[in-house]
Amino acid sequence: MSIDPVFEASGERHILRQALTNRSFLIGLTITAVIALMALISLFWTPYDITRLEVAQRLKGLSLEHPFGTDHLGRDILSMIMVGARNSIAVAFVAVGIGAGIGVPLGAWAAAQRGWADEALMRLNDLVFAFPALLSAIMITAIFGPGAINAIIAIGIFNIPVFARVARAGALAIWPREYILAARASGKGKFLISTEHILPNIASVLLVQGTIQFALGILAEAGLSYLGLGAQPPMPSWGRMLFDAQTRLVVAPHLALFPGLAIVITVLGLNLLGDGLRDVLDPRVRRER
Repeated sequence: MSIDPVFEASGERHILRQALTNRSFLIGLTITAVIALMALISLFWTPYDITRLEVAQRLKGLSLEHPFGTDHLGRDILSMIMVGARNSIAVAFVAVGIGAGIGVPLGAWAAAQRGWADEALMRLNDLVFAFPALLSAIMITAIFGPGAINAIIAIGIFNIPVFARVARAGALAIWPREYILAARASGKGKFLISTEHILPNIASVLLVQGTIQFALGILAEAGLSYLGLGAQPPMPSWGRMLFDAQTRLVVAPHLALFPGLAIVITVLGLNLLGDGLRDVLDPRVRRER
């Protein structure tokens, strides 16, 4: 059954109006956009070269020359924050992509098959949940060595069962609907129904979950880098910057202040964005409000 273009456009305008009046969505989108823009700019320009060591400028405080000060090796902290944002976003983005790319098809397949296939997938999910991202990274690092790639793999593996559960729960709620029964009666198979009807109808739920997992991915990457399992020097990482600052908090508290604020603000922005998307895209929430 085709959708009336006028009705579809009206629905899109309604969602847009809801988004523009939702405070959480606007604040979260603004914060996320600023962090993403900072990371994008770092690809082409930073105030200082992060690989250049200037011992004479070590542990400088806030100034016009160095707005966030310098670290124990004389590197500009603002430049390191910018490059660290790029690394954190890249790791979290790829890890969430791995989780969604594998977990969503698995969850949709389990909901369509039911029976032993569904039960087997859920038990496998429980097994993966028993090994959190940090423990998985430690095991992977013990075999392949530390690095950003291994952090991505560890966080991505942890995201797979999350997306699988969300996709499965959303699909199970849609399969009994009348239009799904009509599609089955018309001769469509489970794969076609899942791709044409199920996945588009749970896309909003998956999008919200994606923003949440993205925020968790930022935190996981920072934690792994703090332990030395993420991006390796000289490539800066917010978590690694916190690790380097912990022994110098008394003489140079700014070393921990700014990377810590970067993590907090980024995660806060993503969580607000996720809450706003849920409010805008979930009709049940809109009715309650």
